[in-house]
Parts: sequence; C-alpha cells; structure tokens
Amino acid sequence: MIDPRRIPGVRMLLGYRRAQLVPDLGAAVAVTALMIPHGMAYAELGGTPAVTGLYTTVAAVVAYAVFGPSRHLLLGPDSSLAPLIAAAISLVLADGSPADAIAIAGVLALMTGALCWLVGMLRLGYVAELLSRPVQVGYLNGLAIIMVCSQAAKLCGFSAGGETVPVILDGFFTGLSNNLLNGWALTVGLAALAVILVVARNWPRVPGVLIAVLGAIVAVEAFDLVAEGVPVVGEIPTGFPSPSIPSVDRADLWPLFLASLGLTWVTLTDTTALSRGIASRDGDRVDPNAEIKALGVSNAAAGLFQGFPISASTSRTATSQASGGTSQMVGVISAAFVLLLLLVGAGAIESLPDSALAAVVIAAAIHLFDHREMVWLFAARRSEFWLCVAAITGVVLLGVLNGILVAVALSLVNFVRRLWRPYDAVLGRIEKRRGDHDVDRNPDAREVPGLVLFRFDAPLFFANAEHFVRRIHDVVAESDGP
Repeated sequence: MIDPRRIPGVRMLLGYRRAQLVPDLGAAVAVTALMIPHGMAYAELGGTPAVTGLYTTVAAVVAYAVFGPSRHLLLGPDSSLAPLIAAAISLVLADGSPADAIAIAGVLALMTGALCWLVGMLRLGYVAELLSRPVQVGYLNGLAIIMVCSQAAKLCGFSAGGETVPVILDGFFTGLSNNLLNGWALTVGLAALAVILVVARNWPRVPGVLIAVLGAIVAVEAFDLVAEGVPVVGEIPTGFPSPSIPSVDRADLWPLFLASLGLTWVTLTDTTALSRGIASRDGDRVDPNAEIKALGVSNAAAGLFQGFPISASTSRTATSQASGGTSQMVGVISAAFVLLLLLVGAGAIESLPDSALAAVVIAAAIHLFDHREMVWLFAARRSEFWLCVAAITGVVLLGVLNGILVAVALSLVNFVRRLWRPYDAVLGRIEKRRGDHDVDRNPDAREVPGLVLFRFDAPLFFANAEHFVRRIHDVVAESDGP
C-alpha cells in the first residue's frame, strides 16, 4: 500500500505553516491575473473555445499541486504549444464544430500525458536534450513568428487561417483587400498590446495583461463596440465540466499520436529546463523523471476536463516567486479563483474583444522570440547561427508540425558534423589569466615557444581520424618557431 506521505501534495499540506498563507495568497492573486487572460488567449490560438483555457488551467494546476515535486513550478496553457495544437486539430478537422475541436484537443492531452508518464517511468528524461540549443532557439523563434502572423487578422477584427506564414499572410492581405478591417477592433487591440508591453518593460510586477484585458472590456461596454462589429468572446458556459474521456474517429488516432510526439518533446524540453533552473537557484533537488511523470498526470487531467496539452509556464512561475509564493498552494488558490469566476462571474468576461486576446498572444510571442541568443550565435559561432536560421525557416515555410521534423533533422546533422569535422584550436597563455585559451578568439594570447598546444573538440574515431592527422600537420607547419 502506498504511503500517502509519499505524495508531494500530501507532504505539502502536512508541512504547511500558517505563516505561509498570507504570502501564498498574495502570490495567487498576481498569478490569477495572468492565468485567466493567458488561458483564454492560448485556447483560441490553439483552435479551441476560450473557456477551455480556463478548464485546462484549473485541472492542470491542481493535478500538479498534488503530484508535482517542485515547490514553485506552475503548469498551464503555453504559448509554444498552442500553435502545435492548432496544427494538429486542423490536420484531422477541416471543418467541424467547437465540440469536435475540444474532443481532439482532449485526446491530444491524454496522449501527451501518457507519453510523458512513459518517459518518466522508463527514466528517459534525457530525450528532451536531443534538440541542440541553436536549433531549439530557431524552432521557438519560428513559432513566435507564426504566432504574430496568425494573430494579425484577429487584431484587425477578422479571421484568416493557414499553417505556414505565406498562407497566413495571403489570407490576411486578402481580408484587408476585401475591407474586413474593423478600425475599432484594431484600436482596442493595439492599445491593449501597448499597455502590456509598456507595463512589462517599466513595471514588471504590475499585472499589465490584466489591466489591458479589463480596459478592453470596459471600452467594449462603454462605446457599445459589439454594435460596431467588434468580435468578442461571447457567452461563457457557467460551471465546470465533469470528467469524461474524449472520443474521436479511430482513423484520426494515428495522426494525432504523431502530433502528440511533437507536443511531448516541446513540453518536456520546456518543463525540465525550467524545473532544473528553479531547483538549482533555490538549492533544491528535483528528480527529473518524477517531474516528467507529474507533467504526464497534469496533461491527462486537462484532457479529462475538456482541456488541451499543457507545459510549464515561465511567466506564471516567475510571477509567483517574485510575489513571495512559498509553495504549490499558490497554484491551488489560483485555481480556486478561476473556478469561482467560472461559477459566478463568467458574464464579466463575455465582452472581452478577440483583438485584446490577440494582443496577449502577440505580446507572448515577442517575449518568446530570443533575438539576444541569435546575436550571440552570430558573433560566437556563425555555423550555429545559420542552423538557427534554418530551423526558423523550416517552421515558417513548412508549419509547426513539419518544423519539428526539420529541427530534429538539423540537430542530428549538426551532431554528426561536429563529430566528423569538429572545432579545433591552437592554445596560448594570457597574462594574469589562468589556463590556456584559443589564440583565434583571444588575439592577446601568446603561444609557448617551441610548443604547439592543440585542442580537438571531439573524441577520435574512424570518421575524423584522417582529418585529425591533417590538422596536426597543418598547425605544426603554420607554427612560427621550431
């Protein structure tokens, strides 16, 4: 029989102190301010009704609070998963009802949860490390570009489909040429985007997303913008769904399983990286495989309650810690606030304009795009920079699902390339610095007279042995002294 005290959530409750409640409550208020607009925005980005983002948030956060090993990590709808979910839904649902999209998203969540659980049980957490950093940055930057392009039409008050940037932009410009632009929707959306970006830059602890969303709702009500044709979220069902197993056609299971492989890879990469970072900073030790199993349970819980696949949330986790949160009780209290909204306050968000949700997504995409890493790669390793660019191009031109295949292929090719023709360096000494340093990257380094120090950045094997010998002869021949 399993000892209940081995369950992380039970241990948290048994060791919870009254003094933790006030800081956890304050952190929960700040986190909820992000949870609600982010959940709704990422749900629509993923091709499901906005309310499913709230269902997903509650189910995932509570499940992780019970089974998750980290004290601070918060899970939920994620910007990097939503385009993948949308692509998977469109793969099997050319034209269907919102109920069909919800069922497909639920199946994806259950499949992703099962795969995460299997990876954790087999202790295969290292599979999340197979994407090299430059390729991973390129893939996420490509996602950010698709997110911005896919929301441009919604920001303007109309819709445009497509899975690749050329197709999306073609639909966007076609809509503009057909006079579908709604000036009021664009004004509200741009104002919301400006508020989010300005507040995040100047007052990072202030809930800019919440301010922007509330301001957009007030604007719709004050100026009766629904009558002006501004699309809004509309009626939100009251209550919370009962658990159920979603059903789809048997013929759709295989393509959805393939899509769930990509979703699993992305969520494992995001969650394990964030979990390791939090643990190392706080001096904690977290079993990555236990983390992955908890991630699997949380995805399954989301799938059972009309949700979609989830991942770790950097923004909500950082907000919790910055606001003084001490435990997973932050997530539990936040989930209670969201549930309360669904039970008694759903009408308050029915006037939320779609263009404001588009602004939330675009702001998240801007944050997701890592231009600093690309600048560093361009300066430090030009070949890695072009790998990053190739990964971006794959996502932009081929779509997010095919972009994963491109990213994996690029990582494997890069791995082989770096073993076959690895980087090497002649080393020298630098005054007042310890060790030996690459003379090409450090012009002030001086070689030891009569000695060539040569570093070969790969193990020797049959494919690079001849190259190694040639390089040895080259560096000796190029040496100034005997």
